[in-house]
Order: sequence, then structure tokens, then C-alpha cells
Amino acid sequence: MFITKKHISRRTVLKGAGAALALPFLDSMIPAATAQSSAAASAAARPQRFVGIFTPHGMAPGYWVPSKEGTDFEYPFCWKPLEPFRDQVTLMSGLHSTSAEPPPGVTGADHWVAAAFLCADKPKKTAGADVRAGTTIDQIIAQKIGRETLLPSMEFACEDPGSNSSNCGEGYSCVYTNTIAWASPTKPLPMELNPQVVFERMFGDGASPEERTARRERNLSILDSLNPKISGLRKEFGPTDRSRLDDYAENIREIERRLELARTASKVAPENLDVPVGIPSSFDLHIKLQFDLLALAFRADITRVGTLLVGRDLTNRTYPDSEVPRLSFHGGSHHGEDPARIADFSKLNQYHVKMVAHLADSLKKVNDGDGTLLDHSVVLFGSNMGNPNQHLHYDVPHALIGGASGKLKGGRHLAYPSKKIPTGNLLLSLLDLFDIHQESIGDSTGRLDKLV
Repeated sequence: MFITKKHISRRTVLKGAGAALALPFLDSMIPAATAQSSAAASAAARPQRFVGIFTPHGMAPGYWVPSKEGTDFEYPFCWKPLEPFRDQVTLMSGLHSTSAEPPPGVTGADHWVAAAFLCADKPKKTAGADVRAGTTIDQIIAQKIGRETLLPSMEFACEDPGSNSSNCGEGYSCVYTNTIAWASPTKPLPMELNPQVVFERMFGDGASPEERTARRERNLSILDSLNPKISGLRKEFGPTDRSRLDDYAENIREIERRLELARTASKVAPENLDVPVGIPSSFDLHIKLQFDLLALAFRADITRVGTLLVGRDLTNRTYPDSEVPRLSFHGGSHHGEDPARIADFSKLNQYHVKMVAHLADSLKKVNDGDGTLLDHSVVLFGSNMGNPNQHLHYDVPHALIGGASGKLKGGRHLAYPSKKIPTGNLLLSLLDLFDIHQESIGDSTGRLDKLV
């Protein structure tokens, strides 16, 4: 029996000077006098997490579908960055995003239905306030597992909804391309672009914007006012918990440093470049910072559900840190079936997957009970287009990363018959992984065969 272990609440939050810090999972949170076997079970019973990541414009044909189904296959070019996590990755091909196609007798859609990605519902064609899509699975999951956390869910974006990346035409409201998270069929949720705002939601806890600005200008960390309490806790912890707490605090300080660099860079940005304060002008830095904030929120159990919108439909953004720095996303997607242009587009696809691999790596590095954050998470990454040059919505790319607390087996390629299996079947099966059992969602016709 453990008779000396000092139990602190799993919900312990340190507060001081307008700052709040939720602690990560520590051995000291296992109740005192817990039998060793029960302690192991307590550590193992970690909460699951969910992440939904959407990118428009599909993938380059010939560069993302593995040549074999099952477990004995070679990773195709676009998915290569995920190969180091092969044991926890499930690649899927052949799925049909019917929800991205216009209803019978209705024109338009295609570029205006990012909102359908996590609900598999065809959005209502309207440019007015009477928008309607479907409740997305991230919000359904958050309703079940997000009630015990500070933030039930977090929504991230990497492209300004006010930019000129989309003209929101064809009779569809801009809201359908501005967010992938819907709390109800009529309640879209805003995606947060500014990492500074995200950080303050996680740790600000009551400080006024003026106080937070003053603290940043004095180069003070949110941890500075909490140091006495942190030092006091360290004296009570064992070596393992002290190491975890120090590592966690260092991670927070590093993110603060990067946020400050982003804020400073924004001040000296070219006059013709509209970069809001706190938002890195580099996409590479921006998305990695957003992913690191999400991983930190998972680690501290501030939230268990996150979504991220990589880019908005029709975006002509370029990615200077990719192998094709001058290729615009939407322009490159219309490759005209030219082999050389398809190859270039595949490099852009691989770059986006590389960013997802950054999140996977961040989650894998954090111990979480009997495994890692990645072991206890499900990350869904995909698009609602297959071959974008032809605006095809069948044979769309999807990948699952993470172990779902042992419920999801990786190292597989699941190939489904073309035009037969709607993406709603995948969403319905993902809900099952969180013990949410519905008869249907969106265009689903049943569970996804072979996934679990």
C-alpha cells in the first residue's frame, strides 16, 4: 500500500496576480493509501482527446493512396511525414464526401462547405443569417467529455476570415468556409486566429487586457506571480513530479517567448501587410504555435477537444517554407492533369501533412498515465475533395492518428470501394470511440467497416 503519497486534486489550479495555471497530471494526484494495482489503474484511466483538422482542395492524384491495403504497404509521398508514427496511423482511401456536393436541383457548393467536414450534412444554400449545417462531432464529443475542463473545446484557424481568400459566392454564406465547428445546426463557432488570445483564454483568468499588456511589456511570464506557490509544491513532490512540473513550466515559458516574438514581428511588418498583433506572419510558425498551444491545453487538461482550419476554400496562399514556396494552394490544386504540376501540388500536400506530424510529435512526447497524450487521443485529418482539378468529392483523403486509449489500431491502410462509403460512416464510428452511440449522423449509412 502507498501510505505516504500526498494526494492533490486533479483540478488543482494555481492563481495569483491575474494568472491561473492548471497543473498537468502528476503522480501526486493519485489518492494517498491507494493500492499499487489501483494506482496503476488510476493512471491508466486517462481522459481521451479529439482533434479535427480540415484542409481544402484535396490531394494530388497518384501521390497519396497506398498501393496495398492492410498493414504491409509503403507510405505514399503525401503521407510520408506521418511514417514515424506508423503504429498509430490509419490511412483511409475511397471514402465519398457526399455532403460536399450540392443537393439535387441546387447549384453551387464545392468550395463553400468546409462546415460539412465534421457533420456530414449538406449546408443550406443561403447567403443570409438563416445558415444551417449540422452539429459537428467535436461538439458532440465536447458535450460528453468537456464538462470537467476549463474550456469544453478550442477552435483554431490559420487564415483570417476577413482576408480575401474567398469571395463566398454561389449563394453560400461565408460562415460555411470560416468554421468547421458547429455547436448546433444553426450555431457556428468562431475559429481563433490569434495565438495570444488563445493563450490568454487558457491562463489569463480575470486579468484585464491592460494588465496583460503591461505584463508582456515588462517581459514578465505568467509564471512569475506563481513562482512562490510552484516552489512550495515542488518541496512536497517526489523527483518524478518535480521533473514533470519543471518541464511543463518550461514549455509555457517557451510558448510565451514565441508569442512575444510574434508580437514584435507584427509591429515591424511591412506597411502593406496586414498582420494583426500576436499573429506570426509565417504560416509555419503560426500553425506550429497553434498546435503547441493545443498540446499544452491537453497536457493541463484545460480542454480535451480541438479543431483547426488549415486554410479556407479558394485560398491562394503560398507557403514559403514548403518545397514549392511560390505555388498558391488553390491555383496549384487546378493542375490541369499535368504530371509536373501534380508533382508540385503533392509537395504542398506533404508540407501540410508535415504540420500535422508536428502535432503528433508534440502529443507523443508527453507522458499521460500509462502512455502518452497521443496514445489517448484521436486526431482526424482530411479534406472533402479527392482530385481537386476535377472538383471530385469521392476518393477523398483521410487519416487518423492516435491510439484512442487502445481502441484504435494503427499501422493500416483501409481501402474502401469508390463512391460507396460516405464520410458520415467514419464520423459515426469516431463517436463510438468516445462511447457516444448514435443511429446516424449526416449522410451516414452505417458504421465504417474494419475501423475498430
